Amino acid sequence: MRVLHLDSGLEMRGGQWQALRLAEGLARAGHTILFLSPKGSPCFEAAQKLGLDVKPLTIFGLRRYSRQFDFCHAHDARSHTIAALFSRAPLIVSRRVGFPIRGGFSRWKYAQPRCFIAVSNHVRVTLLAAGVSPERIHVVYDGVPLLAPSTGSQKVLIPDSADPEKGTALALEGARLAGVRAHLSTDLETDLADAGLFVYITRSEGLGSGVLLAMSAGVPVVASNIGGLPEIVKDGETGLLTGNTPQEIAAAILRVSQDYDFARLLAARGRQAVEERFSIPIMVAATTKVYESC
Repeated sequence: MRVLHLDSGLEMRGGQWQALRLAEGLARAGHTILFLSPKGSPCFEAAQKLGLDVKPLTIFGLRRYSRQFDFCHAHDARSHTIAALFSRAPLIVSRRVGFPIRGGFSRWKYAQPRCFIAVSNHVRVTLLAAGVSPERIHVVYDGVPLLAPSTGSQKVLIPDSADPEKGTALALEGARLAGVRAHLSTDLETDLADAGLFVYITRSEGLGSGVLLAMSAGVPVVASNIGGLPEIVKDGETGLLTGNTPQEIAAAILRVSQDYDFARLLAARGRQAVEERFSIPIMVAATTKVYESC
């Protein structure tokens, strides 16, 4: 199968890593892949390092290359817009965010794709609410690499994000109330290697691939009871869900950090969940089935 992938992101976030991991997995499975991304962007450079066939994302290039592919797969909102306007190949769109879809132009834009890949059932509901027919929506969860198990420490890891929807400041306040020192991370895969706890607080979340990375590394997780997060974090089993107040976050941090056996149980079950449900091969296989059905 020949699939043209688009990502217009100028930052390297979870969505960009997911698009690259999918493209790499499809290429290894023998599919023909071309990745279009803004030249010089972190995503463009990461695609080059992975050995993917990558070219600059331009309207001219999209119009030219899309004629040669079975599908155009857009991975973010801006590339969805560009592809809806200029792609000559049938369009598939991954939607990763859980906020409502507005009317006007957005209604037209969301009528164009042949299929949507929702990153969670929570996101699926937002698409249904916008009038997308159920048969056009397929849920495919993120896939992450199986990391080496964390060596373990007292380090409490919080992702560093300036996104107002991400609750970095709230997580830090919860850690302060719990009396623990938090480490802000901009490189999760590296910092998870010796983390003892991962705290992920957010006001809106389609799924939470950073949480999956922590689970993959066998690091216990405390996460907001928001959006698609409860679909991957089973409260008290594969992680701990919390309300978005400093007091609730602090209580969750203390519960995990003060009970070694409970923390080990969360870590083991979280890693097992990644192996069984959220691996890259599982994501690639599920996405391939979507392509075939579309």
